[in-house]
Parts: sequence; structure tokens; C-alpha cells
Amino acid sequence: MSKLEEAKEILSSLKVPAKQQNGMCCCVLLAMANLTEEQAWGSAANNWIRIHDVIAFANSNYGTTYAENSRETFRKQAMHHFRNAAFIEDNGKATNSPNYRYRLTDEMLHLIQSFGTADWERSLARFMENHDSLVDLYTSKRTMRKMPVKINGEDFTFSPGKHNQLQKTIIEEFAPRFAPNSECLYVGDTTEKDLVKNVDKLRALGFEITLHDKMPDVVLYSEDKDWLYFIESVTSVGPMEPKRIKEIKEMTTGVTAGKIYVTAFLDFKTFKQFSESLAWETEVWIADMPDHMIHLNGDRFLGPRQ
Repeated sequence: MSKLEEAKEILSSLKVPAKQQNGMCCCVLLAMANLTEEQAWGSAANNWIRIHDVIAFANSNYGTTYAENSRETFRKQAMHHFRNAAFIEDNGKATNSPNYRYRLTDEMLHLIQSFGTADWERSLARFMENHDSLVDLYTSKRTMRKMPVKINGEDFTFSPGKHNQLQKTIIEEFAPRFAPNSECLYVGDTTEKDLVKNVDKLRALGFEITLHDKMPDVVLYSEDKDWLYFIESVTSVGPMEPKRIKEIKEMTTGVTAGKIYVTAFLDFKTFKQFSESLAWETEVWIADMPDHMIHLNGDRFLGPRQ
């Protein structure tokens, strides 16, 4: 078995996600241990080294051709995850400092030095007992950070992030106030595109849905009023501008229900960034001020209020 294959076996035994068992990550482990093909794992070291040194070591000893400008890839794909798993540590310098270095932790060094010996299984069990595996660590983080949301009476979860936080607020705060008793016919998630998608109901209402159409972020339907609410959740892109209205109208040429176009923002500051691009005859809802809406409609709402 080659050193790269053995490195992969070590990472697999440590329950590292498949992406962190690739050739680059195996090269990182070997470079951090300063091990060439001929050396035994028992002679592994944990000297302080730079990513530049890792790249040079891999290219010199394992036939790779990693470019110097791939340092950020090494940092994101290997170093970041290995540090989370306590395989490596840094020297505490600023990441942009020329003196920034990494090395294997003492625990990781002792573990890999035992690879291939009678002590390997016992050392591995001891390491795993004292450190959460990356798979477990990342799974629990994802589960913990997921945002619960009730849609049409059923429990769902959104992935973390501002866009989904705003979608959750649209469903929980906007809908009860401005679309009471409405049904959510569509909402996506940043990792699961069609979290809720009632294709039968959408088609019955006259939607022409193709794979190429970009649905609004949230689609609500009020059967009482026969109104459809097309809502864009905007944190950085995608407000209800004239071009977007045209796209939705082309997707809904067969729809006879009333159409309401809403752009939702988390706060007034974000609204101001997009205010000049918003289309007339649309609505604005700001999560920070959930009881109010801004109507870009002119004469329809002009007049004294009681």
C-alpha cells in the first residue's frame, strides 16, 4: 500500500468526510508529518510549516503539480477542517502574517506514529474518545443551526443564512398579517431548492412550470380572495424590478387569480439599497416593521385616512 493510500486509510478511520479524504488532503497529512514514500509512520514529525511548504513537499515527493496560487484551496479544503478536528494547530499569528505556521497536534502525531503497529487500534480509540469526529461535529452543527418553520401546518427546517431567515419571517410574520389563511404553494431552501412545491395546485391555477423557470422565493395563495402573492426574499439580489415582473407574468399567462408582487427585506437599510430599482405596482414588506407595508402604487391608495 502506498503512503497516499495509507494516509487515506488513516483519515477514513478518523471518520473524516469523503471530501477531506481526497488526494490533496492526504498530501497535507503526509507533508505535515514530513513523511516521504520510503519512511515509516513511526518517524513522523510535527514541525511548524507553511502552506507554501506543504505544496512544495507534495510536488517534490508525491508527483503532484499544485500551483503556488492554490494556497487558498489548501486552506479551505484541508487546513480549516483538520484544525476543527484537532489534527493540526496554528501558531496564533495573523493568517496574513509571513510567520503564520501549522503543525500536527501532539495527539495526532502520536496517533499516526502508531499506524501499522499493534498499538494502532488502541491509540485510535483513545483519540476518538477525546475528540468528536468531523462527520459527527459537522452533522451536529448543521442540525443545531437549522431553523424550524411550520408551513401549511407541517414542520420543516430551513438551512442557516440570512435569505432563509427572511423566508421564515415571511411565512411566520408576513403571511398571518397580510395573507391570512393562505396556503404556501412554493418555497425553496438554499440547499433544497423545492422545499415545498405544490405542482398540482400551481398547474390548476394556470401556472406553466418548466425546469428553466425561476420561481419567486415564496408563493402564497389565498383561496378566500383568489389572490396569489409572489414574494422575493431579498438580502443581496433579486427584488421585484420590471424585468422580474415580466418573467413571472410570462410564467403565469394562464393564471386568472389576482397577482400581488411583494419584495421582502430584513431591514430598512437593505430596502434603501434597492428602492430605485423596484417596479411600480408592487409592494414592499420590511421584517423590522412587520405591521406595515409600502405600496408603490400611487393613485390606488391616495386620499385622506380616517
